[in-house]
Amino acid sequence: MPIYEYRCGPCGAKSSFFARSISSSVEAVCTHCQSRDMRRTISSFAYHKSMATIHEQSGPPPGLGAGSGDYYSDSRNIGRRVEQSFDKFGVDMPDSVRDTIDAARDGQAPPGLDL
Repeated sequence: MPIYEYRCGPCGAKSSFFARSISSSVEAVCTHCQSRDMRRTISSFAYHKSMATIHEQSGPPPGLGAGSGDYYSDSRNIGRRVEQSFDKFGVDMPDSVRDTIDAARDGQAPPGLDL
């Protein structure tokens, strides 16, 4: 079921309307002032980046003593070098390693390591 958004001419409020199908017509009436002077607007949408895109955009880690350190404070980069090494050599990453990296990215320190 598509959702269409309209902006009211007189009051400027945005209203959303459900339609049964793309071919269904929508009688848009402002939910705030009941005006029929409505113009269809482009709806916002969500865009989720893949881990590959996030890694590409963050670039390589800064050299020792260089950079702002943002690379290391971003939890998504935990285990990135390990992932790259397994991928580079075409070796499947063991589930235990994947679980440890995922847990660390979620803020859980591996046993014996204090973060």
